[in-house]
Amino acid sequence: MIINRMLPLACVIGLAGCVPRIEIAAPKEPITINMNVKIEHEIHIKADKDVEALLKNQDLF
Repeated sequence: MIINRMLPLACVIGLAGCVPRIEIAAPKEPITINMNVKIEHEIHIKADKDVEALLKNQDLF
């Protein structure tokens, strides 16, 4: 009978010692982000024949 009364008490005392601990720490090395990005683009311009002839004229520039 004494064991039946002491067992729940022992369980409660045992579980009271299991308190979760959360720790937040900064990293010792800096964070590096390596980005290798290659950007290619093309621009297509449609122009009238008169504008094309004007742009091909060397005296303009």
